Amino acid sequence: MSVVDVCTAAVAALPVGGAGLSAMSKAAASHPLCSTDDISEQLEELQLTLGEGPCVDAFVRGSAVLTPDLLTTELQDHWTVFADAALEAGARAVFSLPLQKGAIRPGVLDLYANIPTVLDAEELADALAFADLATLLLLDTRIDETGAPTGGPTGGRTGRPTPDRGFEDLGAYRAEIDQATGMLTAQLGVGIEEAFVRLRAYAYAQGRRLADVAADVVARRLRFSPDAEPDQDEEET
Repeated sequence: MSVVDVCTAAVAALPVGGAGLSAMSKAAASHPLCSTDDISEQLEELQLTLGEGPCVDAFVRGSAVLTPDLLTTELQDHWTVFADAALEAGARAVFSLPLQKGAIRPGVLDLYANIPTVLDAEELADALAFADLATLLLLDTRIDETGAPTGGPTGGRTGRPTPDRGFEDLGAYRAEIDQATGMLTAQLGVGIEEAFVRLRAYAYAQGRRLADVAADVVARRLRFSPDAEPDQDEEET
């Protein structure tokens, strides 16, 4: 069994339309591991790019973040960008469950529904059981403290998984983002955290996946200017 199987089983057992799972750590950005459909893939990417959302809150708090309706005014105010983006992607309810064993938190399991949805006590217990199982599977595949995978079966890059694939795609995904962020520290003359914020801001402003923007930076098709706004950085040919 893999985390892909856990996501698929959760969708079959619960009143949700899809599931996604991201590896996370305090030392590095989140990295989507798998998703069951286009909407869950977009939700994982959105939270990585924006740095906000129920997945991020669940990881920081170490407790489940249950969002029965993203149209709630309080949530609109709390996730000023994510809430509208998630609604536009097709999600109405999102449930984020941290994967944790003791002090170890290797990631978060996200479930979404396309209509307002409340999980009853039994459904929530089942969702938490799926999160526990995903935690054990991630620990078995030995994702290290920085979020970098070291071996074992999982899904493909971001988005829906490819059967019988190892962590090669995920490792490359993370390495490219890290490399692009490092290059931006030199281009912009800023620290690593600010460089990553600029990378994410550009991806969001352009409506592009963070991994694709990172690939352009690494390939030197895109260069950032210290004085430019996120949507004004010029692409090189």
